[in-house]
Amino acid sequence: MKNLSLLAAFMAGATAMPAMAQDNRDTAQDFDGPYVSIVGGATLQGSDRGETLVFDTDRDGTYGDQVTTSGGANAFSPGFCNGAATTSTPGAGCRNDKDGPEYFGRLGYDKRMGNFVLGAVVEAGRSEARDSVSGFSTTPARYTMSREADWQAGARLRAGYTPGGGALFYVTGGGAYAKLDNRFTTSNTANSFADNGRTNAWGYAAGGGAEVMVTKNIAVGLEYLYTDLKDNDYVVNVGAGTAPPTNPFLLDGGGTDIQRSSSHFRTHSVRGSLSLRF
Repeated sequence: MKNLSLLAAFMAGATAMPAMAQDNRDTAQDFDGPYVSIVGGATLQGSDRGETLVFDTDRDGTYGDQVTTSGGANAFSPGFCNGAATTSTPGAGCRNDKDGPEYFGRLGYDKRMGNFVLGAVVEAGRSEARDSVSGFSTTPARYTMSREADWQAGARLRAGYTPGGGALFYVTGGGAYAKLDNRFTTSNTANSFADNGRTNAWGYAAGGGAEVMVTKNIAVGLEYLYTDLKDNDYVVNVGAGTAPPTNPFLLDGGGTDIQRSSSHFRTHSVRGSLSLRF
């Protein structure tokens, strides 16, 4: 709600600016043609409550198996947390997901038809947000999976309305891609652990915003964007290491594969833009 309030306040202010911005130029030419932008703001994490680690103990490609001790108990009965574990005891320490800044470069083209504007935009950049989930075993030990975008890109359409030029109010949506940097950490020093590191994530982004012309060729804007990226490829392979054959990860099939229960990396962005229009 805070993000939407900021956007609404900007839009309200924007309606008062066109008269000032229209001095000495033909506003009929606003928002018509190519432009380049620099974009920056904040990436905010959504709520991932209920996310866990999931296991494939017989490595048949199907996740949802229970990791069981030699006595038949659930080896992960202490539970899970949304975030990065700081201790091996659940509830004693788990950092929240990390919000962070983001910065992008953008190329776009708008076609104005009266007071209506249709356009397309492509952009690439980086966000510093990080999404983690942790599990706790009865050993006790902690296991944490984290992911953040090494870089990301998007291609979207947008449609808007400009009341006589000066200001543009629009909605936007399209495809999104990210090269994800995945990390795995654990306090378990007995088993061996291997992962496949960076993975590709695909999804979509949608939102809306406003732009105001401040000179004939310069526009400033504010935008909200929701992004949902999906990655099914990141896996941690647990091997024997120095653990005995009775180790819970080894009992079923000699090893266990671990994934996150949710493949979705969802973020909310509030960003400002500075555009040069040609």
